[in-house]
Amino acid sequence: MNATFLAVVGLAMIYTGYRFYSKFIAEQIYRLDPDFQTPAHTMRDDVDYVPTNRVVLWGHHFTAVAGAAPIIGPGIAVIWGWLPAFLWVIVGTMFFAGVHDFGAVWASVRNKAKSVGSLTGDVVSPRARTLFMVVVFFLLMMVNAVFGVAISDAFQETPSSVIPAWTAVVVAIGIGILIYRMHVPILWPTVAGTVILYAVIYLGEAVPISLTPGALGLPVGAQWILLLFLYAGIASLLPVWLLLQPRDYINGIQLFVGLGLLYGAVLIANPTIVAPAINPNLPASAPPIFPLLFVTIACGAISGFHGLVGSGTTSKQLNKETDARFVGYLGSSGEGSLALVAIIAATAGFATLGDWEAMYSDFGNGGMAAFVQGGARIVTAGVGISNEFAATLLTVMAVLFAGTTMDAGVRLQRYIVQEWGSIYGIPILQNGYVATGAAVAACLLLAFGAGGPSGEGGMLIWPLFGTTNQLLAGLTLLIISVMLVKLGRPARYTLIPMIFITTMALAAALVQLLSLYREGGIFYPLLWIDVVIVLLAIFTMLEAGSAFMRERRAAEAAAGA
Repeated sequence: MNATFLAVVGLAMIYTGYRFYSKFIAEQIYRLDPDFQTPAHTMRDDVDYVPTNRVVLWGHHFTAVAGAAPIIGPGIAVIWGWLPAFLWVIVGTMFFAGVHDFGAVWASVRNKAKSVGSLTGDVVSPRARTLFMVVVFFLLMMVNAVFGVAISDAFQETPSSVIPAWTAVVVAIGIGILIYRMHVPILWPTVAGTVILYAVIYLGEAVPISLTPGALGLPVGAQWILLLFLYAGIASLLPVWLLLQPRDYINGIQLFVGLGLLYGAVLIANPTIVAPAINPNLPASAPPIFPLLFVTIACGAISGFHGLVGSGTTSKQLNKETDARFVGYLGSSGEGSLALVAIIAATAGFATLGDWEAMYSDFGNGGMAAFVQGGARIVTAGVGISNEFAATLLTVMAVLFAGTTMDAGVRLQRYIVQEWGSIYGIPILQNGYVATGAAVAACLLLAFGAGGPSGEGGMLIWPLFGTTNQLLAGLTLLIISVMLVKLGRPARYTLIPMIFITTMALAAALVQLLSLYREGGIFYPLLWIDVVIVLLAIFTMLEAGSAFMRERRAAEAAAGA
């Protein structure tokens, strides 16, 4: 199979989804109103609620959701062959992720920018809200803990990425000040920031940074994890215009350039996909493709985390309700494009089938390594830059987006703690510093409590992320469906994706339960965590399903009256 053909067909289908299907959803289902006053205006505080240019907000949403997961998931899932991964990414992006992300932003904007967890209390019941928010907090704890470990590992494996990654923070603050305080037109800060970010990659290669082992009595990885969470805690308290928005925006530009470089290299080099369409020689460790494909590739097809971002930070910055289509649906389309090129890099970036099979000799291999190695080889062949520079460029790109996801994740955890304080009348939890401290402490407890001094505990729980993430996506779609029924609008466009992804996620959870039970030993804690998550999700869905049927009967009765 020719990789160029796969890229062109995939991108054309994703564009078709945005051009036509999202327009239909916007006009006929969500019915966006250009005159509706969004919470960014009615609740403006210039800290969390800030009316934002839709391109800048798209950059925030895109990079907040497009962390390492749309690279890692597809990079692992191609072990079953490139065709199932390709089909799930394209169909998922068009009919699942776009409707989900778009819908989460719309639902939150229409309800005072409440998070989807808090919104559950209004749409379903207070009990469902409690269960939902526990699942959400648990998912965010996993995301933040694991991304902290992933960035730490990347800094250790590629010391040349340290300077470029931290320079992005300084550049973002500069852009925020230029745009929001000095009112400089967005073009020149964008150009200058992008040039600086690419220029410091050379500086990073010239001056690699490594921490001293044993400092503070901790290994290097643990030191990086502590520094990353100190940064994330501070970043979550800063006004969104100062760091979060501009960091996500400039990283979005960099990702856009990186995607252009990768797709351009594919068109020029015209590599051949050496991996099979359906892999007949799976290693013994590979689980069944159904239902595991649909939780291995979460981000890039559909992801519950996107609903948290859409209803947690994005909705608070939406200038006009009509911008929700551009920000939400197009943001998920961008992530689908990243997942697509990750599939191509992980299947066409190897010289022979034997080289590819060596990378995928065990389930869980590939991922980021396949993306960086395969992508660098394609870029070198297509553009002519050195393989080392291309690999550093792709590593830095992945680290930056993992970092932006971590920034947004800690801020979202703060929101949840503050919402709990408001719901249950605990004033101290409404304090931003206390809420941030609680969020960071929970993540560090997972990282160090389960992993010891290394701080690698987040990785222990990672196998459950995909299942939890997809269950959360199903719950979000169900909440949106209840809202649509209440408004007397068709709910099948959200209900059908909800039924499919929930079924796959629950089936995957059962497969994982059996696997964890057989493994025994240190995996028993994972077993019980999996049981708790599944039970919480099932009870929440029963509550939401009951509300859906109740509202549908009420709508039918009103129509017959």
